[in-house]
Amino acid sequence: MSQNSPKTKGKRRSAVDIIAALTVTSLLIASYYFIPKLASESEATTYTEEESVESLVKFGFNTENYVLEAYEMGKNQFVGDILYKNGISYTDIAALENEATDIYNVRKIRAGKNYHIVRKDSCGPACALVYVPDPLRYVVYDLRDSVEVKINEREFVTCIETASGRVESSLWGAMTAQNLDFGLVDLMEDALASSVDFYRTQYGDEFKLIYERKYIDDKPVSLGRLLGAYYKNEYGEYYSILYENDKFEGYYDGEGRPTQKAFLRSPVRFSRISSKFNRRRFHPIKKRRIPHLGTDYAAPRGTPIRAVADGVITKATYARNNGKYVKMRHDRTYETQYLHMNKFAAGIRPGVKVKQGQTIGYVGSTGLATGPHVCFRFWKNKKQINHLRENFPPADPMDEAELPAFYKQRDMIKSFLDLVEPVDKELIVDNTL
Repeated sequence: MSQNSPKTKGKRRSAVDIIAALTVTSLLIASYYFIPKLASESEATTYTEEESVESLVKFGFNTENYVLEAYEMGKNQFVGDILYKNGISYTDIAALENEATDIYNVRKIRAGKNYHIVRKDSCGPACALVYVPDPLRYVVYDLRDSVEVKINEREFVTCIETASGRVESSLWGAMTAQNLDFGLVDLMEDALASSVDFYRTQYGDEFKLIYERKYIDDKPVSLGRLLGAYYKNEYGEYYSILYENDKFEGYYDGEGRPTQKAFLRSPVRFSRISSKFNRRRFHPIKKRRIPHLGTDYAAPRGTPIRAVADGVITKATYARNNGKYVKMRHDRTYETQYLHMNKFAAGIRPGVKVKQGQTIGYVGSTGLATGPHVCFRFWKNKKQINHLRENFPPADPMDEAELPAFYKQRDMIKSFLDLVEPVDKELIVDNTL
């Protein structure tokens, strides 16, 4: 796909200077991120005389020789039942399920996802089933000559894009109003969450982002990496730069310090605080004042709950008031607890080690709860505290020997972010490079 320069207003800067600076920066970014990807991931972008033949091939089947019928997986549907109704014997179904176990187990197929039945003719039995778990992959359960299961990666083009904006009401309301990809906010939170409190954004806050987006057949299918982020609020300006090599992987500020602290501020993404830590809160169910020694985050039922730091699960059980809950120890000082879960994540049980950001359960309203939320509780030296007021220890700093290479990448990304001017409306996508 072609790359177009961003629209900048060029205050106190000549058009020639802007174009020259942008051209140099774009070429640097393209050479670092874009060109290597195209060479390895998207060779199909060069069209040949075989293009007309390629257009007849879908999921590896030539549509002149095969008939493909598209369906959506329904609730309580099973692959075995689908194949049996389409002329496949139980013997072949059993062989396919056995073959698929270590490649893409048929039990992973979910309702609402697309699949295709493949036939040699419209009246014949199925000879294959193609399942599409996401836009970038498809799984072929092939029954033609012998039973075979294969996961195929679709060819895509990676483009570098930018977004910028100024908050006028709330960050989340603006996201919904502009139909901006929520995954983009997810990436922004990963990059800046330790510096910016996204639950307390205010009028006039500004942000700029540079990120990857993947395209198939000129259509956007998914986000890639967030390469750099900038946020400005009443407390200052914050940069976050993605830096990756064999030793390092993560986001760092302008001085090479990790932007991610040892603890995340929230156990749930895309949520709101519905009840704060309050020692004199009036309980909505018991109708009397009872200390609320936690922070409630309201979110839709089934929203993933993540561990706020590395740790070990000490409890994963049920209690009358807590409902289904998980408690974990992080070190000799800190413990956390997550209440009212709808269910635990797979494998979550006492003694299991989990990583920061790992899903440990899902939002629900079990126990004493008026609606779906997670009550997040935090212990310091065995005493419950308000985690939002805690100054958590920083993550380990980057090695000094690595700083020159990091500074080179920081300057490249920062110079580009500085050229992108925030728009006047809330969270509007600026342009595509």
